[in-house]
Amino acid sequence: MKTKVDKKEVENIIKATCRCILYHVPQSHVVVPHQTLQTSQPCSGLFNIPKPINPLAKGKRQEYSERRILGYSMDQMYEIVSDVELYKEFVPWCKDSMVFNRRPNHLKCKLEVGFPPLLERYTSLVTLARPNLVKSECTEGKLFNHMLTIWRFSPGLPGQPNTCTLDFSISFEFRYAIHSQMSTMFFDQVVKTMVSAFLKRAKKVYGPESMKSRQINVRMVTT
Repeated sequence: MKTKVDKKEVENIIKATCRCILYHVPQSHVVVPHQTLQTSQPCSGLFNIPKPINPLAKGKRQEYSERRILGYSMDQMYEIVSDVELYKEFVPWCKDSMVFNRRPNHLKCKLEVGFPPLLERYTSLVTLARPNLVKSECTEGKLFNHMLTIWRFSPGLPGQPNTCTLDFSISFEFRYAIHSQMSTMFFDQVVKTMVSAFLKRAKKVYGPESMKSRQINVRMVTT
């Protein structure tokens, strides 16, 4: 079953993304109109011409996860992460955050995230399980096909209640392949700095950590 594509919307997305590529991300692909796409042959020599990509093709899914021992309790970190309405004050690139529907263990919010020159507004469904889980899933948006963020908190060091273990993961997929040029910027400037932004917020609210946070492992996957 074919998905109906709004040509004007796609044209605007392509133009904005091309500006983003030009000013923010090194160019690694040559993008040509869909009608003129051809199969390119490998080229030997000093310069290799990359294969053109179909700008309307599906983007690649990327996943990032990390585990850390934190110098804050499970309850403290849960309070910081679950307070979605305050994201606009400290989360990287978040321009606005508003909760419009609350019910036990769930809430819906509207988020506005800016990646100059693009601005994405989307709805997110947040699942809560105090003090162990905050899960946020993008349900409506134009830039992302998929975005899922999971924060899991478990006990930290034995005998130290003001510590906890964080398992953080995020997976995302841009709607169109044209946005693949943006993934490096999004990954480096948003995903990799996410946990640090929340730790800075915790320090502002609760004071210094009881111990310096320690990163145990990091995992990155592109599919």
